Amino acid sequence: MPSVRPAHPADAEAIARVYVETWRAAYVGLLPDRVLLDLSLERQAIGWTRTIGAVGPGQGVLVAEDESAGVIGVGSCGRAHRNSPLSFEGEVYTLYVDPDHQERGLGRTLLDGLFAALREGDVGSALIWVLADNPARFFYEAMGGARAAERTELLWGKSLGEIAYGWPDLAHLPALARPNASP
Repeated sequence: MPSVRPAHPADAEAIARVYVETWRAAYVGLLPDRVLLDLSLERQAIGWTRTIGAVGPGQGVLVAEDESAGVIGVGSCGRAHRNSPLSFEGEVYTLYVDPDHQERGLGRTLLDGLFAALREGDVGSALIWVLADNPARFFYEAMGGARAAERTELLWGKSLGEIAYGWPDLAHLPALARPNASP
């Protein structure tokens, strides 16, 4: 059974692999091909090493790890950093599960761990931004996230719709967001 734990700098290359593979699988047709082809394991590993090294209170980088496959998922969170009229204190920045390991509850377990990291930093609410055309948005709805906002951003020369899903009270999450809850 995979476990979830805080990431270490030595995990950066494995996290980069999960990140790149997941982006290439999830965003085909949503992002320009050149963006997906230009993803670099080396650049991602450098970025994740920095991110892991900068983790402080109310922040977290977690990995899901399988004994035989190694790191198969990653999530990161911290204080909400986007200028927004939304009143959420925290934000889940990333949540990716290797395409070969999806549909096994790892995303739910990672999300619960990220919420726990935010709560430990006295962050009482959180949101996540997801591309409006990304089918993963249904996962956040199933985890109790409520649509909190929509926006359009110009990224890589393309207008992309995004939806924010929010959890206004991390201390009292719906039972569905708990990893041991039955669906």
